[in-house]
Amino acid sequence: MKPGIHPDYHNVTIIMTDGTEFVTRSCMGTEGTTLRLDIDPKSHPAWTGVQRMIDTGGQVAKFNKRFAGIGARGAKS
Repeated sequence: MKPGIHPDYHNVTIIMTDGTEFVTRSCMGTEGTTLRLDIDPKSHPAWTGVQRMIDTGGQVAKFNKRFAGIGARGAKS
């Protein structure tokens, strides 16, 4: 390898969503950096098969308010 052109490769600690942690090597941060994950294979719906509704900034409520009457239109009985 050419000297001086490669990033620093060092140990970092990864903390999973369930609190388990492990040490791996990375170019991210500096030696001893800790990376706390918000989502990982133990909690992501793509791997678990469990869907959760996450309402970021009231988007679901805004959608429901905007389209609340759509199913009721024309349905006179």
